[in-house]
Amino acid sequence: MTGHKGESSGPAAELRAVLGEMAPALHAAWPDDDSFPARVAWQKALAERGWAAPHWPVADGGRGLGAADRLACQTELAAAGAPDIAGIFGIKNVGPALSAFGTPEQRGHLERILTTDEIWVQGFSEPGSGSDLASLRTRAVADGDEFVVNGQKVWTSDGMLATHCMLLVRTDPNAPRHQGISVLLVPLDTPGIERRPLRQMTGEEGFAELFFTDVRVPRSALLGPLNEGWRVTMTTLGHERVGVIEMAVALERDVREAVEGFDDGIADPVLRQELARRYVESRTVGLLGASILRELESGHPPGPAESVIKLGWSLTTQRLSESLLTAAGPTALAGGANGDGAEVHRFLRGRASTIAAGTTEVMKNILAERVLGLPRS
Repeated sequence: MTGHKGESSGPAAELRAVLGEMAPALHAAWPDDDSFPARVAWQKALAERGWAAPHWPVADGGRGLGAADRLACQTELAAAGAPDIAGIFGIKNVGPALSAFGTPEQRGHLERILTTDEIWVQGFSEPGSGSDLASLRTRAVADGDEFVVNGQKVWTSDGMLATHCMLLVRTDPNAPRHQGISVLLVPLDTPGIERRPLRQMTGEEGFAELFFTDVRVPRSALLGPLNEGWRVTMTTLGHERVGVIEMAVALERDVREAVEGFDDGIADPVLRQELARRYVESRTVGLLGASILRELESGHPPGPAESVIKLGWSLTTQRLSESLLTAAGPTALAGGANGDGAEVHRFLRGRASTIAAGTTEVMKNILAERVLGLPRS
């Protein structure tokens, strides 16, 4: 895809013009490619034109766009066929945290995040902790002007590709669960850090285990106040909420494009009805996202009700992968019409949609307890 005739104006129209200039050369160099090198090339090109992180403050290299304009810009990128940026966690989560809590020295990372000179990940999840971040056991013990870190992180997205990690550690083991936690900014080439890839059933190695053995980190790496890492973390995760809305809006487009991909139509009335149901589900999730977006833009703080969007997106994404595999028929198992195995790959990846970024079970608990007021299970 090379563009569209959207009705958007303002920043989105400006970005559309920029993409019209840069996208043809990128597509020629990286045709139908969403590999990491391709994503780096796209991000570098966007950074050169000031569009790698349009939601960042102008002082940090962004354009200060609000949620609505940010969403419109994501639509333009999708229409132009742009892959996800390479440093997605640095741009969406780590950068805003650095902007809010970083020292002048730490804020120096921002420019390098924009240009992909630094690729950041989040060291949050741990074995046996599931989605419960407050149960983390990775320790950082103060030793003079340094912290000594020991522990393990797991399911670290892009962990084998990253250069730096925003690391959540426990600095006061005697404090209550949500206290005594701190955030450290750690280069992943620091001695004592070992990375091991986690191979998924798709054959990809998009996640990693991180092991920390007597890793020495300077106290200057502390982001925000000591033992107040939970507040920093919640600020970081808060920036994911608009990202969830972006995914919700994109889902409807995915369903529409998938259905349009069947050139000969869908003869089976049962399957036709099933795909229509997927469209209705995706449309509903998109409308919920748009509703919450309006609330965010009018100053209402984000809340647990947004878990409805994550829950709806997860279930619909997984169901869509199942429906498309059914629609492709038995030939999908032999590689599909194009021989690239896209349908099977999408189906296998769809299994993760109800796990990543908070399991379906956790989302239901949040809704039950914080929205419906039901007792804890």
